[in-house]
Amino acid sequence: MLALAKRMYYGGTVLTMEDILYAQALLVEDGVIRAVGSEAEVRAAAGRDCEMVDLKGHTLMPAFIDAHSHFSGCANSLLQVPLGEAVSFDEIEERIAAFIRDNHISKGQWVAAQGFDHNVLREKRPPRREVLDRAAPDNPVIMAHQSGHTGVLNTLALERLGITPDTPVPEGGMMEVADGKVTGYMEETAFLNCQSRVPMPAPEDLMGAYLRAQDGYARRGVTTVQEGMMIPAMEPLYRQLCAAGLLKLDVVGYLDITQADGMRTALSEHIGQYSGRFKVGGYKTFLDGSPQARTAWLREPYCGEEENYRGYPRMSNEELAGYVDRALDENMQLLVHCNGDAACEQYLRVYGERLRARAASGKPCRAIRPVIIHAQMLAPDQLSRAAQNGMIPSFFVAHVYHWGDVHLENLGPERAARISPAASAGAQGLRYTFHQDAPVIQPDMLETVWCAVNRVTKQGTVLGPQERVPVLDALRAVTINAAYQYFEEGSKGSLRPGKRADLVILEEDPLKALPMHLRDIRILETVKDGKMIYRTDI
Repeated sequence: MLALAKRMYYGGTVLTMEDILYAQALLVEDGVIRAVGSEAEVRAAAGRDCEMVDLKGHTLMPAFIDAHSHFSGCANSLLQVPLGEAVSFDEIEERIAAFIRDNHISKGQWVAAQGFDHNVLREKRPPRREVLDRAAPDNPVIMAHQSGHTGVLNTLALERLGITPDTPVPEGGMMEVADGKVTGYMEETAFLNCQSRVPMPAPEDLMGAYLRAQDGYARRGVTTVQEGMMIPAMEPLYRQLCAAGLLKLDVVGYLDITQADGMRTALSEHIGQYSGRFKVGGYKTFLDGSPQARTAWLREPYCGEEENYRGYPRMSNEELAGYVDRALDENMQLLVHCNGDAACEQYLRVYGERLRARAASGKPCRAIRPVIIHAQMLAPDQLSRAAQNGMIPSFFVAHVYHWGDVHLENLGPERAARISPAASAGAQGLRYTFHQDAPVIQPDMLETVWCAVNRVTKQGTVLGPQERVPVLDALRAVTINAAYQYFEEGSKGSLRPGKRADLVILEEDPLKALPMHLRDIRILETVKDGKMIYRTDI
């Protein structure tokens, strides 16, 4: 199937995501869509020496576009202890100890674990360092929460990093100290700073993990992925990936704006354009944490908390204003992590103020399509201002299923019902996208579409039925709208002549499937620039 440069798809449903939604056939030549229309029209355009692909009644549509994830995090997670299924401290201990034993980890070697969720643990709280000490008495261990916003270090890890009760805690973070000792539990910047100091895996292991991570996206129909927060340690890795030609998917990276200078210079050939399938799309920063970890910054307190606890911010208004100005000055897109409504308010207010100040002073106000990442608690009174600012909310709408029951406990029924307000955003004219924040959860676009359409929690509660969206709108969020977010709507996200042949073949038409069946639709094949990169065994 890879030998011929020209290929015609027919014999099934062609879902274009264009104004004329359906076609009978599609022609690809040299990685580009050349014709879309009736079978007779496309056959005439195909001419001779064309490979004919019978869809056999299945559905061809644009490949999915990942609006926000952490590609390197997905790769690294393949080299870490998986704790997503752990339901107790004992099970965490067992899994870490088994990983060390089964992988012949030597004494003194760092061990990373990821994916635990205190909300599902029997103990209903994060473990402390003693649990990890029992699991790995001879190895430094760092363990990340599923959200990525909190974590735990064991005693050897704390010693290696020089962490003591007197260690300064960075703004926007928390390090727990009890009875004069560091417990190992940390939040936000305190934990992220420790993560950044842990040695990277061996380069050969990482390169293999990047290849496997791409396979994970491809088998879910995704052909464009995001590196959602690039730190300086990632710059040489991307140079190696590009030089070795190891990227088969398009990757869009966003530089940590707090430490971007060196990376921007080193990656200058990738700024705003693909080279070796990698481009730098802009800058990224954080304003708060995670709602399920109770570190997201809210305007009203969490339920069941003492002392009016609302989470906390990650940076000052003045710092954020400087970063907004930098992005506008350099014509770089700005992605800002905002889960809580207080964090959304800070971004909306500061960005709007900087736009008005620049307009008053005659400075350019470029349309950089700023993105509100997650936007979990984006409130009704904030939607119109997001539209006025030209912002794109990228909703982690799968929260409804994966943590909706937790949000009911943390936020109460009224606020929980408003998380990921996609229908309200659409009513305000906002062009929203959906994402999975992989490796927080897998980049399963059809599950996300299912979540947005049904809004059902794990325990079966319908959470915010007024925010359900039609299947077509949900599909737009992971195709043409996501392409728009990347300034790539002219080349991706729908099927029309001249666009890149990034395609996915589904077992059935999602627009005709039962809403509760959407997540069960199988991905049969994924095509990137006209080349098959994944095919299932039927």
